[in-house]
Amino acid sequence: MPEKFVIEGGKKLEGEIEVRGSKNAAGAIIAATLLTDEECIVDNLPLVSDILNHIDILKEMGAEIEWQGERKVKIRAGKRIDPQKMDFEKVSKSRVSVLLIGGLLPQFKEFKISRPGGDRIGLRPISTHLEVLGELGTEIKEAGDFYYFKRNQLLGREIILPEFSVTATENLIMSSVLAEGETLIKGGAREPQVQDLTNFLKNMGAKIEEVGTHTLKIEGVKKLNGTSHTIIPDPTEAGTFIAMGVATEGEVRVKNVKSEHLDLFLAKLKELGINFQKGEDFIVLAPAFNLKAVRVQALPFPGFPTDLLPLVVPLLTQAQGKSLIHDPLYENRFNYTHELRKMGADIEIVDPHRAFVFGKTPLSGVKIESWDIRAGAALVLAGLMAQGKTIIENVEQIDRGYEKIEERLQQLGANIKRVKDNI
Repeated sequence: MPEKFVIEGGKKLEGEIEVRGSKNAAGAIIAATLLTDEECIVDNLPLVSDILNHIDILKEMGAEIEWQGERKVKIRAGKRIDPQKMDFEKVSKSRVSVLLIGGLLPQFKEFKISRPGGDRIGLRPISTHLEVLGELGTEIKEAGDFYYFKRNQLLGREIILPEFSVTATENLIMSSVLAEGETLIKGGAREPQVQDLTNFLKNMGAKIEEVGTHTLKIEGVKKLNGTSHTIIPDPTEAGTFIAMGVATEGEVRVKNVKSEHLDLFLAKLKELGINFQKGEDFIVLAPAFNLKAVRVQALPFPGFPTDLLPLVVPLLTQAQGKSLIHDPLYENRFNYTHELRKMGADIEIVDPHRAFVFGKTPLSGVKIESWDIRAGAALVLAGLMAQGKTIIENVEQIDRGYEKIEERLQQLGANIKRVKDNI
């Protein structure tokens, strides 16, 4: 039965909250376990629906899955896998499923995969994936809701990505580590989850060298070994809880944070008028009362993360003056602003990629809907700020990326409950 969140806003969040493992890093690393016949142990997994669904897809294809703790799993995949047993319905539920391509391509000469699902934030074609994998020597056909892959031998070469696509970069890296010869990847994404994937692959015996900020040199090897790996803390979740602490003018300590993954985000918060203390693996927020209007543009790492842009917008409604937000990548990323306007936000959408946010405007609780993972988190944040009761529907979108978010916020003093949709 569908569920919703009911939030009584206006309460300060206070206390300590710990960040889980990175969902995006886990998605790529689980797919990379397909590249070896040996066992891989992956720790610090976030127990979110996208990742549990991802593991189920591997299991149903023949991978041996053994949980060794609450967040620790042993996977033996490789040639045990039968791609014909892929659950295409599960693949269509999550964007992370697109990473199965990079794990399967070096191991199997032929397979098909359905279109991956994910957030409703605009057109998200995988044309960049298909283009760069084709350059490695793969024949790809598209028919209906399926992509068909056929290859003889993967041959390394120089490949220039036409955009800084994170998942296309990850698929290309996974496909190159077992290719014959040298692959030079130019224009690759370098987000923290990409770096975590390359570290995992190097521990497996892959030869990967960073020769420029966005350039990787990969020397193909004959086989990869099993390994153990601990997933990095999720920078997007860390940014989410930081923003929530700011929104409620509370004193919150966010633990298990790699602040170097959030440099531009934290710099923008400082420009906004927010004070915080950075520790070795934590950030402590001080209450902020006089926020200033800013311009925020999402850019590839190390720029401002596109996934954190929605979390800043509710904060900007409480900043004095006119702020500009710009997301050049996704044309429907701003769908959530319509929900914020129902709450009283003064937001003008200039075009599919830019919007003005005018403040300072009070927010009031209403019934709203979550469009995607990050929009849903932004609406939870707005509900915590608002006066009165906020009801957020379609919370399964939020569950895809945040583990029991309502229970963790309750521990900080938030008045948020999960209820069945018929209540």
